[in-house]
Amino acid sequence: MTPGRHRVYTEGWQSWSPAICYPASVPPLLPEQPWQHVMRYRPGSDLHPTAYQAEGLAVVDPGDGNPVQVYLTSDPTDPATIRVEDRGDHVVVDSSSALEQWEAPTTGVALTQVGDRLSKRLGARTGRQPRVWCSWYRYFEEVTAEHVRDALADIERAALPVDVVQIDDGWSTGLGDGLRPRSGFTDLDRLVGEIQDGGRRAGIWLAPFLVGQDTQVARNHPSWLIGDAGRNWGQDLLGLDLLHPGVQDLLHGHLSALRELGVDYLKLDFLYAGALTGPSRNRAESVAAYRSGLSLIREVMGDDCLLLGCGAPILPSVGLVDAMRVSPDTFHEGTADGSRGLRGLMSTAARTWMHGRLWTNDPDCIVARPGFALRDRWARESNRFGGMRSWSDRWDELDDHGRDLVREVLETTPAPSYDAGTVEEGLRVAGDEVQARRSRGDLG
Repeated sequence: MTPGRHRVYTEGWQSWSPAICYPASVPPLLPEQPWQHVMRYRPGSDLHPTAYQAEGLAVVDPGDGNPVQVYLTSDPTDPATIRVEDRGDHVVVDSSSALEQWEAPTTGVALTQVGDRLSKRLGARTGRQPRVWCSWYRYFEEVTAEHVRDALADIERAALPVDVVQIDDGWSTGLGDGLRPRSGFTDLDRLVGEIQDGGRRAGIWLAPFLVGQDTQVARNHPSWLIGDAGRNWGQDLLGLDLLHPGVQDLLHGHLSALRELGVDYLKLDFLYAGALTGPSRNRAESVAAYRSGLSLIREVMGDDCLLLGCGAPILPSVGLVDAMRVSPDTFHEGTADGSRGLRGLMSTAARTWMHGRLWTNDPDCIVARPGFALRDRWARESNRFGGMRSWSDRWDELDDHGRDLVREVLETTPAPSYDAGTVEEGLRVAGDEVQARRSRGDLG
């Protein structure tokens, strides 16, 4: 190995976990707060302060022209935790369970080989590449049915090639309180019909594997809960025990109601909560519970329903979802000017190899409004490394340039899958991004 020239690819646990191609001598990114560990890294897995940690997959490029070394978990449905420790002129690799190991000429080739192996082994669902309007980055939790109708009218007037109109968080009171529509969505069935009348899929956001601590389910059914799932919506979050018959009945009822409405696209968010470990559940059992929960959703919603995973354990989801968010959110409220950089670029670029092999990659929405300073670069990189095409603006609030960006993204057809050369380009971008993140202190 050549000191100063080697690099290490580490796959993260879930959508929001960093997938990184570390250049030589760049220290590992580590969470700064306990909630970041729970919500972005693998719960129950201790992080090493100096070793690079991967969940299920690592690739080491010696940087001297010799073949790269590939380390892939033997059981992707229960991925091994792999640690790669840089010791200057060599690295030491250890693992929590069995690995498959082989050599490849480059990291790009290695990752395409991994994708092909996993696809064949787990029966990956590929080939569905929707073009989506999503309510989130324009309305956040304040979305109403009238906002969605405005978007439908915009899409029709501008003749935009949108396949899915997806209503994000804000349409309901939450799973833990009965999934009742909020006041702005009392006629959800009518709205779904209006979306479908235009020949489009009706999409709904759902966080099916967790509840808030202050919800009815958490208060009335403590035996249904599995453990700490972080914090959001102003309250602590708790994972649901997906093997409990009561939880299964709850999920079945809510999903059946959405199916009967005609919903045939689900954005399934915060899915990591279905794979939490607990006092009576080890890692293997927790991942088995997660896959059981996803299988239940597929069974109820049917094979034609398009399932998009988000915040989802990566390798354990192969074969169960049609699309996967491969990055953190484009931005959070308060950073909508792009001042913290392109939050999703590093993992989107690093995970280019997954698109068309494991599922359709979702790099998250482009935001084309003038106030987002990085709109041009994000649209360009999303086109270059992404799969799903999605946007999240109000059409009449865009300037001419923003409208051109939206049309370009929607009308650009992604490759069925990306070749090793494009994967290598993504790895170079990801390597630059990890250094940029460290320089601005964005470690979690």
